[in-house]
Amino acid sequence: MPFPITNEEIVKTETKLGVRFPLSFRVRMMRDNGGEIDAADDDWQLIPILDTSDRKRLTRTCNDIIRETTAMRSWRGFPADAYVIAQNGAGDCLILRKYERDSQSLAEPIYLWDHETGDVTLLADSIEEL
Repeated sequence: MPFPITNEEIVKTETKLGVRFPLSFRVRMMRDNGGEIDAADDDWQLIPILDTSDRKRLTRTCNDIIRETTAMRSWRGFPADAYVIAQNGAGDCLILRKYERDSQSLAEPIYLWDHETGDVTLLADSIEEL
């Protein structure tokens, strides 16, 4: 069961990553930091943002966006400008990518990264569509 998360905790993660999350993603995570979504005929687990506000939340969010993105960057074909926001348990990921004109901000569109082919496909214009 996902917990809400504070803006302060989101800012900590943004600072560590060196990027700003899109507004729609930030709002979604503040309401439900994690959880499940159905998209592209698959079930996806949203990767939580690390929440250090108490012990229980820390335990539930330790496999956070920073950790999962770092791990995925070692996979062949994973885009260098991608940040993992969900996984399907089979190796594929839903990702956010940086704006071309602003390397400090992540764009709203959600992409599907296929671990077998390395293909990146636009899935939705924002997390609100999922």
